[in-house]
Amino acid sequence: MQDNIIGKRLKQLRESVKQSQVKIAALLGTTQSAINRYENGHSDVPNATLLWFADYYDVSLDYIFGRCDEPQGKLFDYQPKAFENDERMQEFIEMCFDPSSAANAKLKEAVLKLLKEQKQ
Repeated sequence: MQDNIIGKRLKQLRESVKQSQVKIAALLGTTQSAINRYENGHSDVPNATLLWFADYYDVSLDYIFGRCDEPQGKLFDYQPKAFENDERMQEFIEMCFDPSSAANAKLKEAVLKLLKEQKQ
């Protein structure tokens, strides 16, 4: 069996949107008793079901698993190392936008500006 933090978080999330176990079960295509077993830690929650809960409540799996107390998760503000190398990122952005399109040129400039601001 899983640590009951998952069940507690699922129950807190459900109650935060004022939904019954019956309603969540219907949305998920399962039974109220299955939701009850998940929330009380009597059954493991299948991975696909955990993903459904994360999407439905718009929270991270880190939050559901109790790895953090912020619903957006531990890695929400993650910034890939690609942002550290200006030249490679500039090349990548150049490849992403069609140079013959005026709209794409403006979008490209906006993205490059955002990257520069983020580095400061």
